[in-house]
Amino acid sequence: MTTYTAAQAEAIACLDEPLQIIACAGSGKTQVISQRIARILAQPGVEPRHVIAFTFTEKAAAELKERILQLVEEENGTVVGLAEMYVGTMHGYCLDLLQRLVPDTFKFSVLTEITTRLLVDRNSRKSGLTTCPTSLASTPHLRRYIHSRLYMQAMSVLREDVVDEAQVPADVRASQGDYLKLLYAHASFDFTEMINLAVQMLEGDPGENPAIATVQDHIRGDIRYVVVDEYQDVNPLQEQLVRGLVRHGANLCVVGDDDQTIYQWRGSQVSNIVTFADRYDDVRQVTLADNFRSSDGIVELARSVAERIPDDERLTKTMVSAGSQQWERGDLLALTFDQEPDEVTWICDRIEALRGVPFRAVPHGEPRGLSWSDCAVLYRSVANDAGPLVAELRRRGIPYVVKGLNHLFDSPEIQAVVGIFRAMIGEVSDDDLRGLWEDADLLPQPERWTRALTVLEEGRDFDRGKRWGVYNIQRLYLDFLETLELREETIPGAPGRGELVFYQLGKFSQAISDFEQIYFNTSPAAKYDAFAKWLTHQAPDYYADSDADAGYAVPDAVTIATVHQSKGMQWPAVFIPCLRRNRFPAKRHGGVGLFHVIPESAVDQPDRYKGTVEDETRLFYVAVTRAQKHLALTYSPGPNQLYRNRSPLFDHCAAQTPVSTKPSLKPLPDRITPTAAHEVPQVTISFSELKYLLECPYSFKLRFLYGFNPPIHEALGFGKGLHDALAEVHKAALAGEALGPEHASELVDRHLHVPFAYPDLQANLRAAAIKAIRRYFRMHGDEIARTIHSEKQIQVHVAPGITVDGRIDLIRRLDTDELAIVDFKSSERSQDEEVTRDQLHVYAVGYEELTGEDADLVEVLNLDEAGKNTREEVEDSLLEQIKERIREAGEKVRANHLPRLGDWQHECDSCDLAALCRDRPESRQSRRSG
Repeated sequence: MTTYTAAQAEAIACLDEPLQIIACAGSGKTQVISQRIARILAQPGVEPRHVIAFTFTEKAAAELKERILQLVEEENGTVVGLAEMYVGTMHGYCLDLLQRLVPDTFKFSVLTEITTRLLVDRNSRKSGLTTCPTSLASTPHLRRYIHSRLYMQAMSVLREDVVDEAQVPADVRASQGDYLKLLYAHASFDFTEMINLAVQMLEGDPGENPAIATVQDHIRGDIRYVVVDEYQDVNPLQEQLVRGLVRHGANLCVVGDDDQTIYQWRGSQVSNIVTFADRYDDVRQVTLADNFRSSDGIVELARSVAERIPDDERLTKTMVSAGSQQWERGDLLALTFDQEPDEVTWICDRIEALRGVPFRAVPHGEPRGLSWSDCAVLYRSVANDAGPLVAELRRRGIPYVVKGLNHLFDSPEIQAVVGIFRAMIGEVSDDDLRGLWEDADLLPQPERWTRALTVLEEGRDFDRGKRWGVYNIQRLYLDFLETLELREETIPGAPGRGELVFYQLGKFSQAISDFEQIYFNTSPAAKYDAFAKWLTHQAPDYYADSDADAGYAVPDAVTIATVHQSKGMQWPAVFIPCLRRNRFPAKRHGGVGLFHVIPESAVDQPDRYKGTVEDETRLFYVAVTRAQKHLALTYSPGPNQLYRNRSPLFDHCAAQTPVSTKPSLKPLPDRITPTAAHEVPQVTISFSELKYLLECPYSFKLRFLYGFNPPIHEALGFGKGLHDALAEVHKAALAGEALGPEHASELVDRHLHVPFAYPDLQANLRAAAIKAIRRYFRMHGDEIARTIHSEKQIQVHVAPGITVDGRIDLIRRLDTDELAIVDFKSSERSQDEEVTRDQLHVYAVGYEELTGEDADLVEVLNLDEAGKNTREEVEDSLLEQIKERIREAGEKVRANHLPRLGDWQHECDSCDLAALCRDRPESRQSRRSG
């Protein structure tokens, strides 16, 4: 049983008062939150659906939910309904709320920061970008590509912050209107609009819109406990959301550390957490001061950094070491170098020297030898400063990964891949393209090069028809790799290089998907020309300091990341280089900025968008507290006079007692075998995605660990549109409203969204959808009133770290009084019958975990008249087999044992990524679509 400190125990026991947990770095807050929620769920009358827990990232959510599940199981046994407890980001919650309760939003998809920017740049006038004025005479309007990121920030601030609209120029407000029209015309949410619309529903007049009344009834009746982690990073709009959720008396608990407020440039206000107890009544404050992560030397150093922040901007607290790591002289270094090459050389020397050094993750535990993945190099800006280190790591053969997609385009492997598309439009010759692939050492079978060029020749044939899908960039990419027979195990080089290269190639697949999501419906020559130019001129900037990783892979490699990306993580050894004045703390940049679009006086506390010394100090505090035992702070003069001097943060650290300014003469301990800490990926997948894990573990690895995406299909969205239309029908029935065949056209027009279909196909799909809905009413109209649940959220806890999430299309009571789980199929070709049977039995497992009830039947209702309907009894033996298969599949993920199938098998025929796995039988070589 876990032993808690007095402060942790107090926080866990406080269930019904407004609670503020002030959690210093490494203080075990996730365990405390998990234990508190487990206690909440143990109370009589409290159901999981009554609890919302917000985290800042999906990764943090997966970890929190995992711990809650473990504690609930240990302390309370089986608790039904855990799938209905929300643990995740605010954005995810708002999307779920809208797409469960507001039919007009069912068809909406979510744009990332990358795809939003692509949409804005592609529609530079329609989006309001190039008509948006500035207050600078030299730049009367914002410009395409150059200012799209700034424009997106301005559009977010206008919706997220406290803004005096009377001071915002009319033309800026007009641009905002154009931007929102574009989003809604594309049936898309950006990250801000999801929350903005949800807040409108929470605060709106229920009499104006039935959806507002539905949302507010749900909040009033179901929400009893709200937990907000990383509260210091909440912006004003998110604070409105929180207030809306607790306005009817729900208990609120916020958790955070004002010293770790690092997203002010996204609108977060440190005053939000500092003044929490003044803004809410009868708040109990509990401070978790014990740091269980770092040595006392690191804790002492970090505490001294935090104390540089003025007292009136901080909550009173003193972080202390819990003694989990022992400080030894020489662990903490602040080193100066005469030039940058010396700095990166020393960092690489140190990384190599630490490999194999014994490290105990917990006191008195068995030591293991540090490996590459135990080292992280954290930069204020990877895009600006990491290049020399990356080059030296590559020269030495030290494996490394750059977190997110920044620096992706600097690697020789990706330069070779970009060359494919530059060659497509004639920017590089075929000979130069081969040179790029040879330089990247990516030709396992050089004799196949001529065949690969044939793939490009076929791709350049732009007269094969009017269908956009013929000219599919992702398919061309996969075909090229297939023709070269480029596989993980055929990549030339040292053992393990294949894993790292596929990690990079998977990231590039994500970049293709980002581009094609916006540019898919473009004439062929223009599409490839735009893609090649985007890769060369815009994409490196789009992905500079990008937060998101493409997949779940955690190779044994040195991590290179920005400090922002490192939040919530820890490493035994951390390096913070380039500690130069004007770099860290960062200098305020000139040029066109936010307050040339929105007047500074119109925004509450505008300084946070500019960046202050205090903000930079908090960011540095986060960097220092990522280290468990070894920490190296380094400086060398920068490339010009602006960056020639040492950072005041460096000088501060060098003056602290635990820090040495020269490496210790004492040798490092005797090495033992390097052993990478195996981090179990916190994987949450859908039920449809589970089939990849059950059918072919290697296919799952390609998709979810490496991040490869299949080609976009032109009819994508058709099946979802039918499901959403029927969801509205059945939800209406649950509310006592009967819809009929006369509503079919209206339902289809509200829900069908097929953005990648060419015009003739769009018309055909609409007609087919209306026909399918009318057919459903004709065949099953009498049964609609027997609906028990529609789109019911379920979850199967596969194994520690692995969760399967999804929704059952329909649960209904038959006239025989039997309970049936129903799955809609939009096409007779949707899925093999055997796979569907397995999937439905997985649904039955999920329904049992959700409700404690057993389903009697599983049904497939095929909405295509050519398809076959099925109805079968739930087989107890198959149910047990499915549970065992899920458990075994989960263990494979945990052990990173995701093998290929034997020879080419039936499942391979329908796999979009088979090209990356094995040779295709000759009889199936004519795959390339037309």
